[in-house]
Amino acid sequence: MMYSLGIDAGGTYTDAVLIRDSDGKILDSNKSLTTYPDLLTGIRNTLDGLDEQYLKNVHYVSVSTTLATNSVLEKTGYPVALILANNTDIPNRSKIEHFTLVSGGHNSAGNEVCTLDLDSVRDFVLKVKDKVSAFAVSSYFSVRNPDHELRIKEVITELTGLPVVCGHELSQDLGAYERGVTAYLNARLIPISSHFMEAVSSEMKRRDIEAKLMMLKCDGSVVGITEALKRPIESVFSGPAASLVGAAFLSKRENCTVIDVGGTSTDVSLIHRGVPELSESGAIVGGWQTKVKAIRMETSAMGGDSHVWVRNHLTNIGPRRVIPLCLAAMEYPEITEKLKQNQVILRNQIGENLQPTKFFIRSGLEASDINPAEEELLLRIKDRPLTVSEIYWNEKRLPNPGTLDLLVQKRLIKAIGFTPTDALHVLGEYTRWNREASVLGAGILAGLSGTEEKEFCLGIKKEVAINMALNLISFLLENVSREEIEKVLRGKFFAEFKVDLPVVLLGGPVKAYEKELGEFIDAEIILPEYCDVGNAVGAVAGKGARKLEVLIKANYTESKYNLKTSSFITFFPGGREEFASYHEALEFGEEIGSKLIMNYMSDAGLDTTDVSIEMHRNDIVTHEGGLPVETRLTFSGIGEVGESRKMEVD
Repeated sequence: MMYSLGIDAGGTYTDAVLIRDSDGKILDSNKSLTTYPDLLTGIRNTLDGLDEQYLKNVHYVSVSTTLATNSVLEKTGYPVALILANNTDIPNRSKIEHFTLVSGGHNSAGNEVCTLDLDSVRDFVLKVKDKVSAFAVSSYFSVRNPDHELRIKEVITELTGLPVVCGHELSQDLGAYERGVTAYLNARLIPISSHFMEAVSSEMKRRDIEAKLMMLKCDGSVVGITEALKRPIESVFSGPAASLVGAAFLSKRENCTVIDVGGTSTDVSLIHRGVPELSESGAIVGGWQTKVKAIRMETSAMGGDSHVWVRNHLTNIGPRRVIPLCLAAMEYPEITEKLKQNQVILRNQIGENLQPTKFFIRSGLEASDINPAEEELLLRIKDRPLTVSEIYWNEKRLPNPGTLDLLVQKRLIKAIGFTPTDALHVLGEYTRWNREASVLGAGILAGLSGTEEKEFCLGIKKEVAINMALNLISFLLENVSREEIEKVLRGKFFAEFKVDLPVVLLGGPVKAYEKELGEFIDAEIILPEYCDVGNAVGAVAGKGARKLEVLIKANYTESKYNLKTSSFITFFPGGREEFASYHEALEFGEEIGSKLIMNYMSDAGLDTTDVSIEMHRNDIVTHEGGLPVETRLTFSGIGEVGESRKMEVD
């Protein structure tokens, strides 16, 4: 008997499920705390809780993760430099610290319109090479001709040896800046994804599990691990994609919406007729518009582990994730004693990082690229949690909030604080860890906000439920502003939102929010069995898929009297070919499209003997009977990963 294993690593939990290949029945599941930065410990703890007799016969492993998504949302990725070869300015460049714009680029026919300024490239690379861990490159119309991106990549490799990600390698869509952002985020995520996959691979090897190792992408399809590590940006929403696929299987619904409440974020998505709805414009994550084809979703940086903090009587939730007080107190019992002492911070000093219920501890990562102020503060923070007052106890001053924030961003320290999970502990609705620490923290923050403990925690719970409803309705009503939707949700009207599709809830303590959510929307709310490990189910339920486009365009030359077609150019991912006749260009386009699909399936580790490819052709003809001036060939390939599995719940 053969079995398959699904693993999902989230910001708080690492989940695993075992299914039987013959009938797809779920045989066992487990969840353990995600251990960062040593992810291996969390993975090992999760697998230790599974039945060994099944584990030793696992032949297929598929994983998903929200670690990449969380990194972008929390702005804690690795430093990357972006080089854009363009002859025009770009928007929002101030959001990227290490950025340069150099002359270069092509036109829609793939012809050079501006000479590439390699001297400026060299100067910039030498200037920032010791400040970044990777480079991202995007040039104007690189999807028509990637020559400038490849030349820049060659220079960077020669001067630094650091990883380089090019825009044309990740997307065929037009938009030089958006492709640049996609490459930029991809480069930031390479170390995080590599670390995660190395942890999974090493644990499989340690247990003598010889299995095909796959990863779920953000469109709900799976890909081989080697291919996944080249494009970690495509796993940015693999966690939400896994929840969508898993929710459909667990609820046995081909049509449903899904609300997945994780530690860092709340995500909403939709599956219709068994197919995830994809975003045509590309995924937006953390305010960044990318060119990554992902499930369409509404996401917000509010989850079970979002930091609850108080300022001027106002309670804020997020966007940063912290370790809940109740959880941290299990490992560090001194936290409860320190909360009893109720450290004093003046009201005019209070901010997100300066809170009386917040603690800091070293992450264990090795420090690099830090300034003297950061180094001095890091030396004061130890391997046991300290309050902000204790960090400078002998100097009677508090840490600089900005410096503290930079150390958090660089993952050199971890923060501990009050969260919605703590609020549920206080209310007695989720009591997995140390409730006393949660009660003490609630008392301190309630006092600052001018409320009682229970009222304070009920308010937090209500805010999380409103956020769930807001994300759901914003997702379904695309052209209605979140502000107007929120007015309805918070107002007192003789009307409410009605949702025609079932709403499936996934996540650890989501049951605690079922009643509150029902007060804001009229819908069938489903809490399936195994809802707490739905992402791991989705990770192992995906199929291999690949979609690409080949474009054939007439190339014109201008004579004294008129425009004349001189040739036809076939553009395909990674290159272009010119032909004298349309039929030659079309024949080549049909061949190269199918070949690229098969190459992808092979590189992804999928079974190439069982790949189905569909081609859709769209012609633009200027007059009846004439040759097309443009032809788009869209190829869609589906590859099997193993035996067909019909998910059932045991």
